[in-house]
Order: sequence, then C-alpha cells, then structure tokens
Amino acid sequence: MTQNLQPTRRDRFLPLELLGISGGLAVFVGLIVLIATREFVLAGVALGITFIISVVLLALFALAFKPTEAEVEDIHEQDAEARAKAARDRAEGDDRPRGH
Repeated sequence: MTQNLQPTRRDRFLPLELLGISGGLAVFVGLIVLIATREFVLAGVALGITFIISVVLLALFALAFKPTEAEVEDIHEQDAEARAKAARDRAEGDDRPRGH
C-alpha cells in the first residue's frame, strides 16, 4: 500500500524552472525598457514588476493542470492514512481538537 513517496527530479526542480522562466522574462523586459528609455531606475522597476507578475501567473498555471491517475491515487491513499490515524487517536481517548 505504501509506495516510494520520494518526489521525482522533475517535481523537485519545478520551482526552479518557474523562477528561471520568470527571471528570463523579467530580464528581457528590463533590457527592452533600458534600451528604449536609457533610465536604469525605470528598467529596474519594469524588471521587478515583470518578475513578480510572471512568477504568480506561472504558478497559477502550474496549479491549474489536472493531476494524473498516480497523483490522484496518492492523494486518496494519504487521505485514508490520515483518517485511520485520526480514528486511532479517537479510540485512544485523544479527543483534543488539533491546532489549539
């Protein structure tokens, strides 16, 4: 029932991939603004705004993907384990609410 729950290499590097893409977009916009205006402050502001907006949008797009069957199965297994643990805790008399 328990499988190898180690994340794959792709899963571990996804945040770095999103930051790299966002950084690339930000540098591109920053350079375009710098070439057009020749003002470093304005180029820096454009770079920062572009980086933040692209990180947020890419993260939202990454969350929008439908999980695969293996991911759905893993979620159900984790939910079942959590329910079983909660039932064991209640059976042992530990009725305290969690997080308080």
